Amino acid sequence: QIDDLAEVDYSLSSLPTVFQPFIDLDLKGVVFPAGNYTDSPYMAASFAIPDQSDSMLYLAFSEYFFQISSFAYYTAGALNKTIAEETCSYFNINTEIFGSIIPEVAKYSVTPYPVMLKLMSTEIPIIRLQQDSFTVKIQGSMEVLAVLPDSTTQSLFTLNIAANTSISLNIFDQKLMGSLCLNRIQFSLAHSSVGSFEVLLLENILSYILQTEVIPAANGK
Repeated sequence: QIDDLAEVDYSLSSLPTVFQPFIDLDLKGVVFPAGNYTDSPYMAASFAIPDQSDSMLYLAFSEYFFQISSFAYYTAGALNKTIAEETCSYFNINTEIFGSIIPEVAKYSVTPYPVMLKLMSTEIPIIRLQQDSFTVKIQGSMEVLAVLPDSTTQSLFTLNIAANTSISLNIFDQKLMGSLCLNRIQFSLAHSSVGSFEVLLLENILSYILQTEVIPAANGK
């Protein structure tokens, strides 16, 4: 078991090959939601490790391994998050803030209300390996809800999100480290209870916050 959300099943895919200086072990690992073995929609492709012999152990992971991991966590619902009212209030995010960016929200909600955000991955993230890095393409949505005085919620609007990120890998102090970079993010209006509005200004602000606050904080951990 990897964690509470995913498990891995691995086995030899062929007989071990024994040479005088080394042994080759071909393993096939399948990652699936915890307690729910689900056939992967992806096919594993064979690959070879470069012929090197100056280290005791070499490990290589295929693009298939990362893609089925993405599928498992997506199926388990791990990529769906709700940012609670308390967290939004800590960062002073409320209907008044959205109203200053989106006039339609200001007209709809004259009284400032706290908000909560529902983030959802609408498709399985696509992972592609490159030399010393990999890219992740994410399709998702963000619903903004006003929290009313009686603790009920009212949906204001929902945005579609398309993001392309890259993670560079390097070894520092004998540890594998990753550095996240947001290459591109785009928003489009999926649904609105306050009327149609232009999302470009909101897209620029959210992109700026991600680039200057969220991603540096993630890379600092």
